[in-house]
Amino acid sequence: MVVGDASLDIDTLVIGAGPGGYVAAIRAAQLGQKVIIADKGKFGGVCLNVGCIPSKALINSAHHYESMLHAEEYGLSAENVKVDFGKVQEYKSSVVNKMTSGVEMLLKANKVQMFQGEVMFINENEARLFNDQEAPRYRFKNCIIATGSRPIELKPFPFGGRILSSTEALSLPEVPKSLVIIGGGYIGIELGQMYAKFGTEVTILEGADTIMPGFDKDMSNLVVKKLKKNKVEIVNGALAKGAEQSDKDVTVTYEVGGEQKTVTADYLLVTVGRRPNTDGELGLDLIGIKTTDRGLIEVDDQCRTNIKHIFAIGDIVPGAALAHKASYEAKVAAEAIAGLPSKVDYKCIPAVAFSDPECASVGYTEKEAKDKGLNVKSSKFPFGGNGRAVTLGGADGFLKLISEVDTGLVVGAQIAGVEASNMIAELGLAIEMGATIEDIALTIHAHPTLGEITMDAAELAMGHPIHTIAPKK
Repeated sequence: MVVGDASLDIDTLVIGAGPGGYVAAIRAAQLGQKVIIADKGKFGGVCLNVGCIPSKALINSAHHYESMLHAEEYGLSAENVKVDFGKVQEYKSSVVNKMTSGVEMLLKANKVQMFQGEVMFINENEARLFNDQEAPRYRFKNCIIATGSRPIELKPFPFGGRILSSTEALSLPEVPKSLVIIGGGYIGIELGQMYAKFGTEVTILEGADTIMPGFDKDMSNLVVKKLKKNKVEIVNGALAKGAEQSDKDVTVTYEVGGEQKTVTADYLLVTVGRRPNTDGELGLDLIGIKTTDRGLIEVDDQCRTNIKHIFAIGDIVPGAALAHKASYEAKVAAEAIAGLPSKVDYKCIPAVAFSDPECASVGYTEKEAKDKGLNVKSSKFPFGGNGRAVTLGGADGFLKLISEVDTGLVVGAQIAGVEASNMIAELGLAIEMGATIEDIALTIHAHPTLGEITMDAAELAMGHPIHTIAPKK
C-alpha cells in the first residue's frame, strides 16, 4: 500500500461493474459526473461472465440439439447428430466476449474511467483502488456500491474438485455422464435441464415438496413434466447430508422420508442461493455502513445507505437478487446523486426462469392479491389455443391473468410456455400503466403471434373469449 500519497478527486466512485454498477456509471456520466468504476473481476460482472449470459448460451445450444434429435416431428431427418462440447463452450465464450467488450465500449464512450482491481475504503470520503501494478487513492463526493453476490457454499459441500458452484458448472470441458444437483430453484433447474438435454443423467435433490418454489405450482408442474421427459429424477423432501469425492466421481448422502440414501455421479452441483458480497476487504465496517444479519445493506427509497452520499444497489440490498432490479436501482441512485427526485418503485418486478417451458411472472399471483384484500379473478388461457404456439411445438403452456373484478385493473400475470420471458414485458407495462383487461383486449395484436395469447386472456377475463370456451358460471 502506498503511504502518504495525494488523493485524486472524483465525483462518483462505482464499486462493481455488473448490471448494476456499469449502468450506474454510465447514467452518472450522462448526468455530468466525473466517474470511475472499479471491479476486481471482469467487467460485466457475474451476469455477463459466469451467470445469465453464458447459461442462456448453453441453454440455447441444448435446445437446438434437442430439436435436431426430434427433427422427425417437423418432417425433417437428421442423422448422426453429435455434441462437440468444446465447440459449444467456444460459442458460449464468443457470446460472453461480445457482451463484455460491448460494456467496456459503452463505458469508454461515456468517458467513464475503468479500473480493474480491489477497492478498500479509507474513510467515508476516500478509497484505495489497488492491483498488482498500482494503488491510487481517490477522494469521492459520492459512491455507489454494487458488488453483487456469490453462490452460497455449504459446509458439508465445500466447492472444489467434483463439487461445483454454478460458476464451474458453466465451464465443464465435457458433458458429464451424470450430475447430482442440490437445490431445485431456477438456477438448478436451468442448468440441470440443459445438461439433461445434452444426455447427462441428472438427479435433483430438493428440500421442498416442489421445485421452483418462487412460481405457482401449476407452472412448475409443467416444468416437472418436461424434466421427466428429459429423464431427470427429482427427489422432493430431500435433505442432503454430506458428500465424499474421488478423482472420478462424488457420492452424496441424503435423507428422504426418514430413510438415508446415496447417489453417485460425475459431479455435484450446489445451487442453494447466493450471498451478498459485503464482507472481505471492502471496509464497510470501517466507515460504519449498516448491514442486516444476512449481510445486506440497508437503503432508503433512493438507494442511500445510512451515510447519505454512499449508495448501494443490486444483490447487496434487500429484495430479489435480479440483474434487472440492479439496473433499475442503478439509474435511481445515479439520478439521486444528480439531484433528481428519482425513487425506487417496485410496483412490479418480473421474474423469469429459462426452464423448459419458460416460466415468467409479474405483479401479484391470485393468492397474493387476495391476501392483500383485493377482489380479483384469474383468467387462464391455454397456449394450445394459439396458432403460433402450436407451430412452435409449444402447445403445452398457459397465460394466467389476474385482474380486479370491479375495475378490470390488471394486477398480475403468470406465464408458462414458449417465449414466456419475452411475453411478460407487455404485462409488466400494463400493470405500470394502470391498464385494464379492456385496454389489452382492444389493442390489436398481430397474427399469428404469441402476443395474441395476452389479448385472448384479456377477452376471457371480460367474459367473451374467441379462441377458448368460457367456463360455466
